[in-house]
Formats: sequence, C-alpha cells, structure tokens
Amino acid sequence: MSDSMRTQLVSAIHLQEVELQDKPADKPADNQQGSNNLFAADEKFTVEEAVETIGFGRFHVLLFFIMGSTNIVEAMEIMLLAVVSPEIRCEWRLDDWQVALVSTMVFLGFMLCGVLGGYLADRYGRWKVVFGGFVWSAYFSLLTSFAPSYGWFIFLRSMVGCGVAGVSQGFVLKTEFIPAKHRAFLLPLATIFWMIGSMLIIILGMTVVPTLGWRWMIRLSVTPSIILIFLFKFIPESARYNVSAGNIEAAVKTLQWIARMNRTSLPPGRLVEPSVRQRGSWRILLSSSLWKTSLLLWYSWFVASFTYYGSVLSSSELLEKNLLCVTNADREHQVKHRHEDGVCYCIPFGNADYQTLLISCLGEVALVPVNIALLNVVGRKMSLTVLQLLTAILFMMVNICTTMFGFTVLLFLLRSLVSMNFNVVYIYTAEVYPTVARSLGMGFCTSFSRIGGMIAPFIAQVLMSQSVILALSPFAVACVVCSLGNFLLPIETKGRALLQSS
Repeated sequence: MSDSMRTQLVSAIHLQEVELQDKPADKPADNQQGSNNLFAADEKFTVEEAVETIGFGRFHVLLFFIMGSTNIVEAMEIMLLAVVSPEIRCEWRLDDWQVALVSTMVFLGFMLCGVLGGYLADRYGRWKVVFGGFVWSAYFSLLTSFAPSYGWFIFLRSMVGCGVAGVSQGFVLKTEFIPAKHRAFLLPLATIFWMIGSMLIIILGMTVVPTLGWRWMIRLSVTPSIILIFLFKFIPESARYNVSAGNIEAAVKTLQWIARMNRTSLPPGRLVEPSVRQRGSWRILLSSSLWKTSLLLWYSWFVASFTYYGSVLSSSELLEKNLLCVTNADREHQVKHRHEDGVCYCIPFGNADYQTLLISCLGEVALVPVNIALLNVVGRKMSLTVLQLLTAILFMMVNICTTMFGFTVLLFLLRSLVSMNFNVVYIYTAEVYPTVARSLGMGFCTSFSRIGGMIAPFIAQVLMSQSVILALSPFAVACVVCSLGNFLLPIETKGRALLQSS
C-alpha cells in the first residue's frame, strides 16, 4: 500500500471518529431539553404553598364577612342568657340555682356535641358540620320562644348549645383558607362580629322585652341564622380537608376558584399531598409530640370560658341585684334583691343596666389593635400568659368601691381582656394541631371550655349573692394558674405553617 493510500485511509478513519464524537454530543443536549420539560411537568405544590401563593384578596374579604358573621349567631345565643335571666326568673319564680342551671344546660349541650362535631368535621368535612349547626341552632332557638315551662326551656336551650357547637367549627374552616402572615391580623378582627352579636341581643332586650316580651326577642334573634344559611353556599369546603380525605380534584377546583377571585394563579405544577387514613383520631391529640400541648390547652380553654362567661354573668347579676358598692347610686339602683318577706323575683333590667352592658360589649373590640400587636410581637404563648395575669388583677378590682362610671370602666377593661384571651387561644389551637385532627382538637378544646361555662353560672349567679369577693376570687385564681400553664406550652406557632399531618 502506497503512502498516499495509507494517508487517505487514516484520514477516513479519523473523520469517522469525529462524526461519532459529534453525534453523542448532540444527544445529551436533546435529552437535557426533554428532561427540563419533564421536570416542569412533574413540578409539585402543597395546599399550604397554594394558599400562600394565592395570598389575600377578594375571596378572603367574602370569607371574613360570612364566616365572621357566624360569631354574631354564637354571641347572640350565648349573650341571650344574660338578658333573659331576669325575665324567666320573674315568669317562673325561679331561685338563683335554677337561673344558673339554664346557662349550665346550654354549655352541657355544647360540650357533648363539641367533640362529636369535631370528629364529624375531620371525617366528613367542615362545611357540612357548620351548615348543620346553623340549621339546628336556629330551629331549636325558635322553639325555645314557645317553651311552656321552665323544664322545656332548659331542654330546648341545651339543644341550641348543641347546634352552636357545630357553628363554632367555622373558625377552623376560616383559618384553613387564610395565609400565615394574615392570620394574626384577620382572626382577632372577628371579635367585631362577636361584639355586634352581643350588642344586637342587648338592643333587642332593651327595645323588644318591655313591649312584646322575651319570647319575641328570641324569635327576632333567629333572623341572622336564617340569613347566613343562604349566604353559606358561597363558602367552599376546606381544601386542606379535601386533600387529607384524598379528594385532590375537589381541592384543586376550590383553589382555582379562589385564585380567580383573587385575580392570581396557583403555583406551577400539580397538587400532590398524601391522603391520610387516620383522620379525626383522639390518639393524634395525645401523641408524643402533642400530649403536653393538648393537656395545657384543655385547661386554658376551660379558664377562657370560665372567666369570659363569669365576667358576662357577673356583670348581669351585680346590676340586677344591686350588689355593687356604688358611691353615687341613683334611685333605680337602690332596689334590693331581697326583701324582709322573702325573695323579690321581678327585678327587670332598667335602661341604665342595658347601657352598662352595651358599653362593656364595646370593650371586646376596643383593644383589638393591642391584641394584634401582642400576637405579632411576643407570639401566642406569651400573649396568653400576659392576658391571663391581667385578667386576674381586673377580677379583683371589680370589688373596689367606686362610682357607677368607675365600675363601667372596670367592666369595659375586664371584657376586653377575657375577649382577647379567647381570641388568642382560638388562634393558637387552630395553628398547633395538624389538619387531620384540627377540628377534633378544636372540638375537645371547646368541650373543655364548656365545662368552665357550666361552672361559671353557679359562681357568678349563686355564690355572688352570698359574697362578691368570694365569687370573684375563683376567677382570679384560675387565671393565675392558667397563666403559668400557658407559659409552659412547648410549641410557639407564630409565623408557622399549618401542618397537614403530625
């Protein structure tokens, strides 16, 4: 073989090697582009990421007003007890313990249905339980106005308490749609609706009871519940619940609808979260990571309800029976509860009493900015600790001999503190429990709170007649002990995402 032929052969082999090297170099580029497309198609997001990406918008305004209005219903049903107590005492000639039993039976119904409502909400959905609570409470509240006797009255009011337990699950439904950074701002503002409900029932008592009687007051108080039954169709089922139940398609539709309302979009990719079989199990609440939190929260809820309803019923009782040490009492406040010939049953509220109750209701929203600041600056745990200590001090100050204006100021501040504490404990509970047991956790907590509500009437309405300081002391002591328990809570939820599972 000549040199020229050898040179041509070597050149051909070399050229073939170069072509082989070029072709594999092109394929990885194609593979890289395909993998990029595959990566984009395989991108995933969670409900938490979707909620945060959607952010705050028009849907949340609608959510705030409709779900916030559930507090109007709850407040009217609970505050009704304080307004109607003097009327039923007069009509059926009741002793103090019988009047106190009315409130106790309402909270007993709330307690028994609180756990059941939480279990059903975790198993079958929040929306169904809240809607059913609306219908149930409105129906039995209306029946209460036709109660022919004291026995029927307390039975029907206990059924109302059972329905209100379902309505209270609306807080969980609302919380699960709100982005983390907005929860500490929006949730305390819901106190406005509670205040509106409290003031509505007091205004109804002031205007309707003297002319038409307490039965028509109850009938008119059902109106907000009926309106909300029709408005509730605009609120969807919780996307977090649907995901935990394995209904991903429904969760995506809900999130897409919210995104369109807020004029934004979902994160790129597809919604992926594992479904959880163990939903609504009490074992989750007492798991190794949550048992200490659960036990401390149960007591905290007990005290929150004990002190809140203690403050409401105490103020009503102090005004009705003229047990205040008032230095400038007018003629209206010089009517005594007990006469020489026995108990005076008919001492209805006067206009001044209704006005004092109205002013105290304003205290529930007056310090909302302080509440929001505490939540964002010092966190949930420290807020609970500080608020309970201040509440204990205010309860003891109510016994100070002062003017009627001074008592109104003290009552105003006391209602502010107990309301703020209830707000914070609601928020903390909704944030600390995972989605798979959030409603059940709330149900257990509200049931323990109703134990406090069951005991409060016998302290505020029965023991108060014997000694004001003796009746106020249990509330103050409970607050001090609770403050220490709140300080020992192991988890701070400030700025933390809502967990899907434990």
